[in-house]
Amino acid sequence: VKLVNLILTDAIKKKASDIHIEPYERSFRVRYRIDGILYEVMKPPMKLKNAITSRIKIMAELDIAERRLPQDGRIKIKLGGGKDMDFRVSVLPTLFGEKIVMRLLDKSNLQLDMTKLGYEEEALAAFQKEIHKPFGMVLVTGPTGSGKTVSLYSALSELNKTTEN
Repeated sequence: VKLVNLILTDAIKKKASDIHIEPYERSFRVRYRIDGILYEVMKPPMKLKNAITSRIKIMAELDIAERRLPQDGRIKIKLGGGKDMDFRVSVLPTLFGEKIVMRLLDKSNLQLDMTKLGYEEEALAAFQKEIHKPFGMVLVTGPTGSGKTVSLYSALSELNKTTEN
């Protein structure tokens, strides 16, 4: 429990965007993605591999008995000063155990005003026009860390008005 808490808080302090917990035949390692680059931060003892995996799966409300199928979940942590952190958790079966990838999302830094996301005027106008249509689909694509989730949260925030159903 303490090691998992340390991993999560250390990743937040180092402003990591992702945490990778990767099993190998005789070891496993923890890596953080910081500014697009993966850095190895620790190699915990092998005897803790199952305990760490189970703890994260419990926190993400996943089935700890299921080890053969991929699972996705979410961890929400309240930090001091009213700051909330979300972790999107993906657990994938591999040859040497379950690999865990966690995406960190700092909800306190979430910019929900679409006009402040850095879109060009034409692109913003087109996006806003499309999300306000009564039917259809908007496809948002881009590389890791490009702002897809923030864009979608902003669009939902704009659509979530008390005057509309």
